[in-house]
Amino acid sequence: MDKLIIYQIFTRLFGNQNTTNIYNGTYAENGAGKFNDINEAALQSIRQFGVSHVWFTGIVEHATQTDYSTFGIKPDDPAVVKGRAGSPYAVKDYYDVDPDLAVDVPNRMAEFEALVQRTHAHGLKVIIDFVPNHVARQYGSDARSGDVVDLGETDDTSVHFSPNNNFYYLPGEPFVAPEAGNIPHAGSPIHEYPAKVTGSGSITARPDINDWYETVKLNYGINIFDGSRHFDPIPDTWHKMLDILFFWAAKGIDGFRCDMAHMVPVEFWHWAIGRVKQRYPRLIFIAEIYDPGLYRSFIFEGGFDYLYDKVGLYDALRRLMEGHGSCYELTRVWQQESGDFAQHMLRFLETHDEQRIASRFFANDPWSAVPAMTLTATMHTGPTLLYFGQEVGVRAEGSEGFSGDDGRTTIFDYWGLTDWQGWLNKGRYDGAGLTDDQRNLRSFYQRLNHLVNGSDAIQNGYFYDLQYVNDNGQSTGYDAHRVYSYLRYTDRQKLLIVCNFSQHLTYETNIKIPEAAFDAMGINPSRTLRLSDIFLTDMQLEAVGRSGIPLELPPRCVRVLEIKL
Repeated sequence: MDKLIIYQIFTRLFGNQNTTNIYNGTYAENGAGKFNDINEAALQSIRQFGVSHVWFTGIVEHATQTDYSTFGIKPDDPAVVKGRAGSPYAVKDYYDVDPDLAVDVPNRMAEFEALVQRTHAHGLKVIIDFVPNHVARQYGSDARSGDVVDLGETDDTSVHFSPNNNFYYLPGEPFVAPEAGNIPHAGSPIHEYPAKVTGSGSITARPDINDWYETVKLNYGINIFDGSRHFDPIPDTWHKMLDILFFWAAKGIDGFRCDMAHMVPVEFWHWAIGRVKQRYPRLIFIAEIYDPGLYRSFIFEGGFDYLYDKVGLYDALRRLMEGHGSCYELTRVWQQESGDFAQHMLRFLETHDEQRIASRFFANDPWSAVPAMTLTATMHTGPTLLYFGQEVGVRAEGSEGFSGDDGRTTIFDYWGLTDWQGWLNKGRYDGAGLTDDQRNLRSFYQRLNHLVNGSDAIQNGYFYDLQYVNDNGQSTGYDAHRVYSYLRYTDRQKLLIVCNFSQHLTYETNIKIPEAAFDAMGINPSRTLRLSDIFLTDMQLEAVGRSGIPLELPPRCVRVLEIKL
């Protein structure tokens, strides 16, 4: 499989040209992007950007404070909706799409299906979210077919746990919603009796405002009250969630990004993914997972194609970008993930969950991503993820409503991203309104994507860490806390990649390549090597292999040097 480049689109925000941006504003005030806004021009620009897959986030219908009752959609109590728009991870109907995203609400599923067809026509593949751990507090499917039994419909609510129940209950206790200052409570508060266990697993009828109080946890056969496991016979929830996976796979999508996958037992994933792939063998599964102790089991037992590399590479790179990390951590990540599962790690610097690079909460400068993003994209053969707006330095400043001023682009509120509009350009997606700095930044990302797509060594090659040989006094001017060097190589192509993470320092150094690395690449170290930068400069040089590669490394620079004899 070729190395994937995934572009995440937060669908409600991506095409929204309305920048009224009233704090806690309604749909009527602040607007929302539509399926149809992701038009031919948008998809063509994404394809030209070098992307292989588009992850459309927020597709499935979720709880919202916007009233769509005239279209037969049951309203949600505002007390259990985060923000006016609501969280896309509080799904309220697994068999429908978000009406906010439709121009013609009754025709909303057809508009989504047209988007899938449009995306495929541009040579791009489609990923959507599957949210298996929890659902909206007031889940109820209006769109399910007549033979589908709704989640919780046949539950025995008199018991805490039953393998046949879809939810967990607190018999005798009513649910009490937390108080939130910016939630306009309309009418009587939510009536939930008995209370269900909250999506995070909090066993309380009174979840905290900082909890996932808007969701309830699904029961996969684990008794969370005593830890016992009940997988034989197959729990009812397994069958219902498999049906949901088949429903969306039949729409022609190419993959699922599985939200909080590590909170669902690996036994379910093994059972479900195997069955989906029997029918749709090319469909991919990506796990959002934050427990390295589960990585191997979720790949080799669960059947996932890719896992988030958040706890490893993202965290290490973020510290470097903020000026207080060390490249020694990158070697540790490589050592921990090398061998049998490095190619399964999905690497990124931004997602909807993470703070924007350009925000004051992170690096405060989008250009600080140059060495980190280059390494993210070239360190291994696994996929790379970019979040829309990352390539033009979206800052996510200010508070939109429920989403506070935290450096993240809101997932809860209706909003229009002002520093995205220059690329959006009234639906032309041509960047005519970008500043020179934004245009140059996007050019860097596009060149990086094209480097990845065009390089056999990056797509398919082996990895060789050069830190140990350059940090033992042999290489002068090499600060192994701030400079990281490695090889990527196949029979067809050999690359030396060097990244300087220092924000201010230039290094004059001589990169050493050990005899063992030359042997692995099939190169005689006594030969004179010709090296050409195939990425950001036109630098060329010659050097005798065992004598080292002399380089000047300005602040935040990268060198991707192709080695030829």
